[in-house]
Amino acid sequence: MDYIFDGFKKALYLIFSLDREVFSAVLISLRVSCTAIIFATIVGLPLGFCISIKEFKLKRLVVTVLNTLMALPTVVVGLMVYSFISRRGPFGTLNLLYTPNAMIIGQFILATPIIAALTVSAVRGVDEKVAATALTLGASGGQAAKMVLLEARFALLAAIIAGFGRIIGEVGAAMMLGGNIRRVTRTISTAIALQTSMGEFAVGIALGIILLLVAFLINILFHYFQRR
Repeated sequence: MDYIFDGFKKALYLIFSLDREVFSAVLISLRVSCTAIIFATIVGLPLGFCISIKEFKLKRLVVTVLNTLMALPTVVVGLMVYSFISRRGPFGTLNLLYTPNAMIIGQFILATPIIAALTVSAVRGVDEKVAATALTLGASGGQAAKMVLLEARFALLAAIIAGFGRIIGEVGAAMMLGGNIRRVTRTISTAIALQTSMGEFAVGIALGIILLLVAFLINILFHYFQRR
């Protein structure tokens, strides 16, 4: 058990001394995941909203597919994107493989179905009288839609947080698409896997603590906005 306690001591030292290797991985993770979640929100929220309010033949099937994609394995996403952006793939000339942009694409694919599916549930949970009352009072279709989104804002925020939580700690797609290149594509999760396999237990613990802190801070922000 001594090596565990020693690992925690060294981990705390690395965190408070602002170790360059540790915080390089943290900054890359945050930059990649925040960019991916922004694009996923831009696509996922309108998609989920449209699916929820529109009536069409295959609506139930589309919702089922979205719910299934919420559990999409990260290595499958990594393999799929890899096949398209590798040198032999159709987008190989763009030289995206082993870059932060490749990881952003993978994380975008992972987060978008989550946000879209949870948006469908959030909008369905809003009382139908909200839109009906707004239209009765003379609101346009866009204004009525805005009222529905305002009523569901906390559930929508939770959907975005769930999407971010899904991608910030994923390993499979990040490893396959980013290549775990030092100070370029090495994220918190890939660094933990690498450092632990190399016997650098303290670095792995330090990064694990930071990852937990990030998740904790996100939840604090969510509860703060919910109270407001």
